[in-house]
Amino acid sequence: MDWVQLRERDLGGRALCELAARVVAAARDAEQRRGESVRVLINRRIDVALAVGADGAHLGFDALPVATARSLLGAERLVGVSAHNPGEVRAAAANGANYAHLAPIFAPLSKPQERAPLGVAAIAECSAALPLPRPGRRRIDECSRADPRRGGGVAVTGAVLGAADPRPRRRRCARRSTE
Repeated sequence: MDWVQLRERDLGGRALCELAARVVAAARDAEQRRGESVRVLINRRIDVALAVGADGAHLGFDALPVATARSLLGAERLVGVSAHNPGEVRAAAANGANYAHLAPIFAPLSKPQERAPLGVAAIAECSAALPLPRPGRRRIDECSRADPRRGGGVAVTGAVLGAADPRPRRRRCARRSTE
């Protein structure tokens, strides 16, 4: 695992900051022990990302504009965005985003479905503009293959979180994404 997106909407600012600080500390500890970088992005909360020294922020559909987030986070931190269509991905790229999460490609596993799935063809259409994490899904055989030329990796929620021990599943998803 090389990225963690902390996605917590129910905690107040102080509690979220405490949780985020623990996640960042665990990521830095993992870096020290394994020698591999683990980036931490905070969902929707640039203030928390800055306060805890996270690697960046992921902006939801109704968040601050990408250009505003970029000016607050600076050039060294990551800015990711959620997008619904190719036009939103291109706009995010033009405004300084590092990556986009195009959704939904499939029916979501981690939240109620609000929009019709776009299908995997949408990934190919949008990946020229920005790196796009591929959806990981619930089963390992559903993990999408990442395009090594564009980066982006594989975004996993159900495929890893549903496991009694998520580590072997994460490793299998990572292998599958590069096969």
